[in-house]
Amino acid sequence: MRRLSKTSANLNNDQIQGMAVIRKVIPYLWPEGETGVKVRVVAAVAMLFLAKVIAVTTPLFYKWAVDSLGGEATAPAMFLALGAVGLTVAYGMVRLMNVGFQQLRDVIFTPVGQRALRKLAFETFNHIHRLSMRYHITRKTGGLSRIIERGVKGVEFLLRFLLFSIGPLILELVMIMGVLFFLFDASYLFVVLITISLYVWFTFAVTEWRVKIRKVMNEQDTDANQKAIDSLLNFETVKYFGAEAREAARYDEAMKAYAAAAIKTNYSLAFLNFGQAFLITAGLVVVMVLAAIGVQNGTLTVGDFVMVNAYMIQITMPLNFLGTVYREIRQALIDMGDMFDLLEQPAEVLDKPDAKVLNVQGGHVALRDVHFGYDAERPILKGIDLDVPAGQTVAIVGSSGSGKSTIGRLLFRFYDVTGGALTIDDQDVRDVTQDSLHAQIGVVPQDTVLFNDTIRYNIGYGRDGAAQSEIEAAAKAARIHDFIVALPDGYDTTVGERGLKLSGGEKQRVGIARTLLKNPPILLLDEATSALDTETEMDIQAELKAMGEGRTVITIAHRLSTIADADRIVVLENGVIVEEGRHDDLLARDGRYAHLWNRQSEDEAA
Repeated sequence: MRRLSKTSANLNNDQIQGMAVIRKVIPYLWPEGETGVKVRVVAAVAMLFLAKVIAVTTPLFYKWAVDSLGGEATAPAMFLALGAVGLTVAYGMVRLMNVGFQQLRDVIFTPVGQRALRKLAFETFNHIHRLSMRYHITRKTGGLSRIIERGVKGVEFLLRFLLFSIGPLILELVMIMGVLFFLFDASYLFVVLITISLYVWFTFAVTEWRVKIRKVMNEQDTDANQKAIDSLLNFETVKYFGAEAREAARYDEAMKAYAAAAIKTNYSLAFLNFGQAFLITAGLVVVMVLAAIGVQNGTLTVGDFVMVNAYMIQITMPLNFLGTVYREIRQALIDMGDMFDLLEQPAEVLDKPDAKVLNVQGGHVALRDVHFGYDAERPILKGIDLDVPAGQTVAIVGSSGSGKSTIGRLLFRFYDVTGGALTIDDQDVRDVTQDSLHAQIGVVPQDTVLFNDTIRYNIGYGRDGAAQSEIEAAAKAARIHDFIVALPDGYDTTVGERGLKLSGGEKQRVGIARTLLKNPPILLLDEATSALDTETEMDIQAELKAMGEGRTVITIAHRLSTIADADRIVVLENGVIVEEGRHDDLLARDGRYAHLWNRQSEDEAA
């Protein structure tokens, strides 16, 4: 009893969640203020109703044709003149009309369904980009893409089968049972009711069991997919460590678990199919026996016998899909629930209702007693006061974990400060729109990540709608134009996944060109050359220095030699500023900066 109660509670909870998901989908089918969409929905439902009315009357024409061949005039007076041949043709025409109205229903409704899918997919994709950096670094990209893919497919399935399979099936069953009751007697209706009830109970009970197995199969599928994507994204690392066999074994282990769940799913499907066939066949035989007895007794005609058979087959065909449809609807509701949960994930960083557009006059950046920690228990910045005057270059240095990269993330507002304020030209970044903030800051990261598209597209990404001449000018300023035009496809050269077809220096130059095209007043160089070799780094430093002319530049640096000519150098340690000044002054103090400089000089000399 305890197990039964627990199962019932789970079912009730699933039903509540399923209804909640359906309520969220309805506005996409019946959108406020869009009369055209509503008209299409109403018209599609009208076509559906007409198709089912015709479907229920179709076996009557079959009966009349059979009776006419047997010399019995059972057809209404208006159809008697048609004769057996005419009634047979009429039967064919009615069947065709049934199919025609169903197809017309699909034609009318398809734009509504596709609009709902497109809108949901757009909202989900847009929302994912609004979510915080914290969310994205804790979620697996492969798993996230599967949630979106399954969720959108789930909506499509739900729209098609819930509206055009389950609803119509119920309508058709009610109509057929009404016909059996009025044309025959209650015994036929009783047998059909018992058959359908047992069929539905058996189907739902077995499908609930199968849904649990399917859940495990989906989890293993997601895990295998994530491992595959993770391995392919880290292709170079796999090669470096000769781990191809290890990765294949890891993937195969995940697929082994998936295969085991898939086998259980297929076995349970065989059991479901046989059970359904047994129940339907039993009901069909009982009804046909009743009809056969009626024919022998003279109370029914051969046409009645044929009609009863036609109605039972008509019931059987859609019921055969009930288990599959029910399981898929359950799975669709689960997948859609995951997608709607994703849509309900709150964005950590939001614009204020009265947020204004950032107005940059010079690009004066200031941090006032800034506190921040990715976790409340582990503070990163502990009261930072930093002033970056407009048009100056300020470098931030320090050991790993000191908080220097965190300042860059706060400036771009990937996160909000937990204490103090960060301002640009005396405007708190929390009081301005994120779009206007991002438009005024250009970033050259340590590792420029490129889209798997052309060089033209990647440079042009810096400013939407940039002309080819502007893209080439940016490439020339980044000293990569000559390299690009020497390529066989020039600016149409595809750079590969994450830009793997280009060297580190080439990727950085594309990144610099992209940022130059954006032409921001504030520039953030986040260890922009630390991943490069010394010679390439020296070449790119000239471009970065030219790029900073007339701009406010914040350089987060690991190699101190790259920032020796900065207007001011700030030394961070354990989230606090321990030193600041010009390069020569800091060396003369023989403090933390001098210690870092000497250690790096010794390492390079060695």
